[in-house]
Amino acid sequence: MARAKRPKTKRIVALGDLHCGHAAGLTPPGWHGCQIGGPRFVALRAEMWRRYSELVDAIGPVHAVICNGDAIDGTGGRSGGTEQLTPDRDVQADMAVQCLTQWKPAAGYWLTYGTPYHTGDAEDWERVVCERLHDRAHAHAEIHAEAWLDVNGCIIGAKHKVGSSSIPHGRHTAVSREHLWNIMWAERKAQPRGDILLRSHVHYYGGAFGAGWVAMTLPALQSAATKYGGRQCSGTVDWGLVVIDVTDTGDWTWRAHTTELAAVAAVPSKL
Repeated sequence: MARAKRPKTKRIVALGDLHCGHAAGLTPPGWHGCQIGGPRFVALRAEMWRRYSELVDAIGPVHAVICNGDAIDGTGGRSGGTEQLTPDRDVQADMAVQCLTQWKPAAGYWLTYGTPYHTGDAEDWERVVCERLHDRAHAHAEIHAEAWLDVNGCIIGAKHKVGSSSIPHGRHTAVSREHLWNIMWAERKAQPRGDILLRSHVHYYGGAFGAGWVAMTLPALQSAATKYGGRQCSGTVDWGLVVIDVTDTGDWTWRAHTTELAAVAAVPSKL
């Protein structure tokens, strides 16, 4: 009896919210020793890079990388630039390129535009990141407000911004709404009908799914140790990325790779 042919798989890495340039953003090794934030942040940046590098090695060869917005952090105006390793967005763009080129995707990179506060109200610094990926990594790279990929018949839609929730059990609502909007746009033939919808911005992993579809928010690659998050937010933050595997017949699965970062663990004061 002939052995069944094993399907070939295309592996897609979906990540976002790197916030390169922020003291708690994903940071290449050359900036780990910067003393912004103090020793705790030096350790945090080194830990995040180590974890990220381990994911690159463990996940192995990939077909494409989706970078779903906020690749850089910007000037940090709302906190007076006090959390920035550098406010120079040109340098931050270089950091993002170093982070993304750790992957060697066979088909290239697909980027989406992030939040104007971080990536430029008019300048579109993520376009610079895209151009440098093309020029320096010699890889295909393109950027969209909303990116659509057809992977062996599996349609993936990626867009950065989505609404958040102040209650844990409400976090699925916004992505469910995105799914319904997609159905309505698809009826007008203005969007493809998505099998997998990816959103970012909220820095937590979660979502909703049904027969033949899933809509999710991606974890972030910036840690929770920010002034805004620590002082004004209550919800949890997830650090990591998502891997999507699509067979040659269009069947798909996904897995989130998230981890708790030791450098941001809370330790109570002993009295």
